[in-house]
Amino acid sequence: MARKTHGLGRGLDSLFSDTEEWDASSLRDIAIGDLDPNPDQPRQTFNDESISQLAESMKDQGVLQPLLVVPTEGGRYRIIAGERRYRAARKAELDTVPCIVRDIDVIQQMEIALIENLQREDLNAIDSARGIDALMKQYGYTQEKVGERLGMSRSAVANSQRLLSLPEEICALVRSGKLSAGHARALAGLNSNREEQIRLARKAVAEELSVRQMEQLASEANKVRKPRKKPEMPAELGELQEKIRSKTGLRSVLTGNINRGRIVLSYASREELERLNEVLDLINE
Repeated sequence: MARKTHGLGRGLDSLFSDTEEWDASSLRDIAIGDLDPNPDQPRQTFNDESISQLAESMKDQGVLQPLLVVPTEGGRYRIIAGERRYRAARKAELDTVPCIVRDIDVIQQMEIALIENLQREDLNAIDSARGIDALMKQYGYTQEKVGERLGMSRSAVANSQRLLSLPEEICALVRSGKLSAGHARALAGLNSNREEQIRLARKAVAEELSVRQMEQLASEANKVRKPRKKPEMPAELGELQEKIRSKTGLRSVLTGNINRGRIVLSYASREELERLNEVLDLINE
């Protein structure tokens, strides 16, 4: 019987390396054509050069680490962990790849896919934040719960989620590797308008600014924009603002006090607007 772990962040490696976790009947060679990528794959971009190098290695040594898959309809299999190896195997024109076949529930499928990328393939900060956010929205995880499941601290989860407020242009720069996670965090902490964030992001790329330089520019911009300190928001309003963001997936700004105030929701894409519409439909049901 497989051993249980308290968090997948500490137990993922055992799915691949510990022979006590699976018997010989769960390991089989499966035809490349019978495998389907995971539609919930957190990684949106793959490095072509890295995949080409892995493909060359596979031509000589084969696939050294099996993919983790789940059976689907019609005798097909969905890849839960190992899409990079799958892409390299296709490039190497292999007929089959070794796979561990498991029946895994949907929640754990998402967790495993996210953890594999976080631990093994240096997932970029934006795709990581969106993967974590998907778990929180779809399964009602709090920051503490998702941190426990992924082997992350609550503060690391919170810092990751702040990146989701960044304009799409900046997100694209992070995904492409032109800006680092450190640059993105500095920009997310910039208390100014989105145009200023984009201006500084472009400046960082054009002038190859370090994270330290980016932090300094963001700090200076905050001082110019905010000469006076805002009154501290009551704890209950802060919790309400975070709950609105978590439930709708939109950036929320709550101003005022317990008796009177205003809530502003901001969306940056059609998908975010459609998500709000779905949430409102659920309220009406």
